[in-house]
Amino acid sequence: MTKAIKLLTALPPPQRQRLMTLAREVSFPEDARIFKAGGTADRFWVIRSGAVSLDQQVNSLQRVTVASLGAGDLLGWSWLFPPYTWDFGAVAFSPVRAYEFDAEAVLELCQEDPQLGMMLVRNVAEVLAHRLEMTRGKLMDQYTLHRRGAL
Repeated sequence: MTKAIKLLTALPPPQRQRLMTLAREVSFPEDARIFKAGGTADRFWVIRSGAVSLDQQVNSLQRVTVASLGAGDLLGWSWLFPPYTWDFGAVAFSPVRAYEFDAEAVLELCQEDPQLGMMLVRNVAEVLAHRLEMTRGKLMDQYTLHRRGAL
């Protein structure tokens, strides 16, 4: 399994400092829906404190938590890829504090600093690989429970 990376600490200090000039501190109360699958992905967050659950609607009645995120984790990557819509939903599992980044401003910064852009894309790709493995595991667990008649 791939190792989870922390986006900000994975960037070298000069690139991290440039990216942080675009950060805005935000907070979400417990149980707040941060975004829904299918919504417009025009920003992303790095969680400072608290916990966020990523979920997927399985059918009209069931939503499955596919990942839990905490301090240092990247929340949201769909802003980087067309059609720029969220693939999952996200809910604050506890009160959350985060750095919020406007996708358009970050993409402009990446145009100005291609080295930062490459590092950012590479780090997001590593996050994606790790999340894909976690999601696959969760879905297999759900499938196994369903086949056993536990759901």
